[in-house]
Amino acid sequence: MKIMKPAKAGTFESNDIYVMVMPNEGNGIELELESIVMQQFGDEIKRVIMDTLKGLEIQDVIIRAQDKGALNYTIKARVETAIKRGCE
Repeated sequence: MKIMKPAKAGTFESNDIYVMVMPNEGNGIELELESIVMQQFGDEIKRVIMDTLKGLEIQDVIIRAQDKGALNYTIKARVETAIKRGCE
């Protein structure tokens, strides 16, 4: 899959994550993460995002995420939705 346009998914509500993706042609994956639980779960959130990108075979993307305490399955769903919207 290839990101063709900017896209987003999620909200800024509690227990959710807002994800924006943008094309990053030939420059790999750039991840910017803000989280209210960064100290405790920052590495886990990044792992879930990177694993989801790997599963979708995304190699060039700028991804910005603002987490408000989302669980892993919510993070995965929001990333996948944003990616699919960006590939249309």
